[in-house]
Amino acid sequence: MLGWTVSDDLRLRAKKALGQNFLVNEGAIRTIVDAALGAPAERLLEIGPGPGVLTEPLLADGRPLWVVELDPEACALLGRRFGGRPRFHLLEGDAVGLPLPDGPPWSVVGNLPYNAATPILGRLLAGGIPWVRLVLMFQLEVAQKLMGEAGTKAYGPLSVLAQLCTRMTRLARLGPGSFRPAPKVDSAVLQFEPRPDAPDPDERRALLFLLHRAFAHRRKTLANACQGMLAPEALAEAGLGPGLRAEAIAPSAWLAALRILRPHHPEVFPS
Repeated sequence: MLGWTVSDDLRLRAKKALGQNFLVNEGAIRTIVDAALGAPAERLLEIGPGPGVLTEPLLADGRPLWVVELDPEACALLGRRFGGRPRFHLLEGDAVGLPLPDGPPWSVVGNLPYNAATPILGRLLAGGIPWVRLVLMFQLEVAQKLMGEAGTKAYGPLSVLAQLCTRMTRLARLGPGSFRPAPKVDSAVLQFEPRPDAPDPDERRALLFLLHRAFAHRRKTLANACQGMLAPEALAEAGLGPGLRAEAIAPSAWLAALRILRPHHPEVFPS
């Protein structure tokens, strides 16, 4: 066993409102922990630890570990289990916006709550948080969207941003029986490594702004989707044919277009 017991799990009731499904598959626990600890980071960050099935083996590595947990009941349990260990640091709050301590880059790990996985990843990709590796659990559908190719229904704003900023690897696919309570969907563990040529944080935020507008109505052409924000002529000058739809444009083309549009239309993009 890796520090998890049935009694620990039963003491923490999974809350549907928080999107909690606790991981109980020991093979998956080993895969996630090994991947996170394989990164050359000085410190670790776990998001959504729940009863601490990943926390225990992460702490055993010896590096400082910060955990971010929203559920007060889970925080109380984590405090009882690990509060006496000097390398354990508990941050109670929402990982979407909770301030994190400054310092060297993290190795980030988490069985993300299903209802907050996308905004948490968005923060990690665009929020300026330093990290050297992400090892994160998602609903399979979300993982497929992140890895989706241009021209497919899965492709969207986070697909573009994730593929420009990271190299993604799917480490595992897990069925409902790997969790307690069992969800109605499959899940997937993705590993993210930063790309050396990734856009800077300001560009990432500006790009997300543009992408969310362009993908808001997938059946509309870019000219219609961006009406009132960017003229068709501006889109064409940036290499985005106004008759195209957002899902047809590759990540590299989106970034190239942003780098043309942003200097000429600074009023459009958030500062």
